[in-house]
Parts: sequence; C-alpha cells; structure tokens
Amino acid sequence: MNKRSVLICIIGLILVLSNVGILLGQNITSRTTCTVKPERLRSGDKIGLVASASFITEKDLQTSVEKIRQLGFIPVYSDKIHGKYGYFSGTDEQRAADFNDMVKNPDIKGIIFAGGGYGCTRILDLVDYNMIKKNPKVIMGFSDNTALINAINKKTGLVTFHGPIARTIHKGYNQEHFENIIVSPIDKYVIESSAEDLLKSANNKTLDRYTITAGKAQGELVGGNLTLICSMIGTPYQIDMKGKIVMIEDINEEPYRIDRMLTQLIASGELTKAAGIVFGICRGCDKSDKTKTLNSFTLRQVIEDRIKPLNIPAVYGLSFGHNINNFTFPIGLKARFDANNMTIQLFEKAVE
Repeated sequence: MNKRSVLICIIGLILVLSNVGILLGQNITSRTTCTVKPERLRSGDKIGLVASASFITEKDLQTSVEKIRQLGFIPVYSDKIHGKYGYFSGTDEQRAADFNDMVKNPDIKGIIFAGGGYGCTRILDLVDYNMIKKNPKVIMGFSDNTALINAINKKTGLVTFHGPIARTIHKGYNQEHFENIIVSPIDKYVIESSAEDLLKSANNKTLDRYTITAGKAQGELVGGNLTLICSMIGTPYQIDMKGKIVMIEDINEEPYRIDRMLTQLIASGELTKAAGIVFGICRGCDKSDKTKTLNSFTLRQVIEDRIKPLNIPAVYGLSFGHNINNFTFPIGLKARFDANNMTIQLFEKAVE
C-alpha cells in the first residue's frame, strides 16, 4: 500500500474513532474500509491472465496474449489457465490458487481476466483478501467477474475495474477508456457512451439510449452483471447499494427474467437505497421472434415499470457490458452521474 493510501486510511480511522457514537459506547455494526487505489499500469508491466470461471479455448488464450502485447504489456499466465474441470477451468481450489498466486507475485502489476462464463462466486471464500491488501494492484474484468471485482472492493477497499477482458481490450473505444482511466489517468474524467452505438441505435433497439428518470446523483460506482449482482444477495459479498451509483447489464435474458431479477433487488431493499441507476447494453434481452414467453413485455417496458417508481435518477443504454464497445469504470470510486446528459464523471483519478 503506498504512503498516500496509508495516510488516508489513518485519517479515516481517526475520524471514525472520534465519532460521538463510539465515545458514547453505541454499537457500530458496519465495518469501515479505507479506499485503496492501485498503482497505474505502465508500458512494459507484466499483466497476469487468469480464467477464474469457465474454461477458455487455446484460441481465446492466444488472442488475449496478443492483444495484451499490442497494448505494450507483457502477458503472464500459468499452466492452470489450460485446465478443464467440467465447465470450469479447474477445480475451485485450482482457480482460486491461480488468482491468489497472481496477487502474491510482486512482478505482476495487474490482473486482467481472460474470460467469464460461470464460476467466480464459487471461489469468493477462497480468495486471499489479506494478500490483496498487502499487494494492491489493478484487477479488471466483467460479466461473471462481477462477483470478484465487487467482493474484493467490499472486503479490502481496493478500487477494482469493470472493463473488457483481455481479448477485447484493444478495440478503439475500449482501449481509449482503459488508458484514460488506468494507464494515463485523466483527473475528473468524463465517461460518455460510444458515438457508434448511438448511430446504430436507430436500427437496433438494444442500443437505444434513454433517460428513465431525470436528475443527477453522486456516489461510489458498484455493480456490473445483473445475474451476478442477484446471486450475491444474502451472502457476505452482497453489494451495498446505499448511496451508490449502481451499474447494471446482462446478456441473453428474456424480459421476464430481467423483471424477476430487478424485482428481487427492489424487494431486498438494496436498489431502493441507490443514489443512481445506470443500465448498460443488455444484448439479447429484448422481446424478439426468439422470445418463448407469450405476450411478453419489451425490455424497455420492464425496466421502466420496475425503475421509474423508485424515483431515482436512471438511464438505459450506456456503452458497457456484453457489447463491442465496453468502457472501463472503477468499482468503489466516487463519481457524478447525470441522467439528463447520460454521463459519468469520476471525482478523481482511479489509480496512483
């Protein structure tokens, strides 16, 4: 942990211990976690590639290696990444060990997932969170990796990153935001959706962009894949949404399933406490000829029906998720969200 992060933690703890409630002996049930920023990535850094969920093909691995090299980094992976155990890339213990080894290795300056699928929730209890505190570094992924990047932030305070996996990070829009946030960070950076997505939205409802509830909000960014967000409810890794800007995306879920998951988040009491709600691209989730449910609502009807009554600033259609254009955003960093202009502005740099 760098000196600046240590100083911030010390100041934060002093403020907590000075709180009148503590002096009066009141019971404090929530744990205070200091925000820790990883070091920014630099050209020539070694980047650890891991497959912490489903197994990946040799072709996908080699594409990941090639794209990481194109960005000026040195890709590093272990033999465990070649593993197959049913639909996983290894047993829970093997996948967790591979991830923990990358965290522990001081030569590895960042970890970028090589794939998603399913499996990250199964290793949350096996992750060495104390080791992460001792060796904070960039950790980035999305989809099933949502579980890990949010759990790590909750347990350690480390700012993690929801962003492209290794084999898609090189694409113009994706690379631009990755570099502007993690490599050559811009202070108070403004994240805007892809102009390409906006142009295509005229002929593609999935890429449509609209304000659900107007307004502005500020708070820490959390979230990612809707299915994974729901899967952590009721566990020690449940995402705290109070006062947060909750980012949501998913893929290939029929409208009724999106309805069910949003209803679950609302019923849990979490989503109702959010400061803002931002939907990315939910590809394959709208009503279509392939929809099996009779008389189905459209995706927009479901989202507006569930979200509008919350009266929380909210939008649909920002360029993140299972989409060609997938911007990077930091989990655990404060930002301003403008539902009218559909922009997110980071309060500060996400890396040191």
